[in-house]
Amino acid sequence: MSRLKEAGVQPNRRHGQNFLIDLNLQQLLIRSAELEPTDVVLEVGGGTGSLTALLAEEAAAVISVEMDRNLAQLAAETLLDVKNVTLLAVDALKNKNHMNPVVLEAVEKKMAEIAGSSLKLVANLPYNIATPVISNLLTTPIVPREMVVTIQKELADRTLARPSTKDYSALSIWIQSQCRVEMVRTLAPTVFWPRPKVWSAILRITLDDEARARIPDIEYFHQFVRSMFFHRRKFLRSVVRSAYKGRLSKDDVDAVLVQLRLGPDARAEQLDLETLQRLCEALRTKENAAMT
Repeated sequence: MSRLKEAGVQPNRRHGQNFLIDLNLQQLLIRSAELEPTDVVLEVGGGTGSLTALLAEEAAAVISVEMDRNLAQLAAETLLDVKNVTLLAVDALKNKNHMNPVVLEAVEKKMAEIAGSSLKLVANLPYNIATPVISNLLTTPIVPREMVVTIQKELADRTLARPSTKDYSALSIWIQSQCRVEMVRTLAPTVFWPRPKVWSAILRITLDDEARARIPDIEYFHQFVRSMFFHRRKFLRSVVRSAYKGRLSKDDVDAVLVQLRLGPDARAEQLDLETLQRLCEALRTKENAAMT
């Protein structure tokens, strides 16, 4: 905070900038990531570089991304003598569904240089990009082994949500289908500057290789889940018919739902992960058969 005031830089609310100023919580964030000497850390929303410097002490390399040019310049000054940090003054996202290729290329290059390296996302994520960053990293060629992030508690609740609850969403299914998720700690607004209007949380998301391997087509499943929750209150039959219009006939859709014993009053928000995965695979199989 003092570094920003000295430089006359004000946080940009449009970029979702709220800086974690409690040093004990910064240390908790790092400890929760259980960093190894061969880890490559991706930090999105690096700010002035205070957390970046601490990460660099534990990891083989840190790639810190900060789109705010003023903050990126402050970080460059802070980290001038830290040799294992790569600073990228770019937007971490290409668009809401894809990470910036510049970021991915930097990660891949650094991992190729470090034998036996693993990727971890450790970050105080800007609120306005937290969801796409977490979600999109699971579709990239190099998936993080661990994501330990400070995010809005509302988003953490959505990530952990169970069926038939108000927070259950496409994000819940997407993350839980291939990761183990743990709420490390909830954070009051007072530990940030400026103080946000909402509570936050430190969330740990750990990749589950076996669970991910059980998904035959990751990209297909991702699109399926998003389409199932596009109109979450509608009956499942109507949602599936709309999502597969031009790809499967109404009779094909009905046959799949009957096969899985999903009645006319079923809704996606009521279905657990296993049922949604079975539905996705049945529809994918039916669609492949219709194309041959």
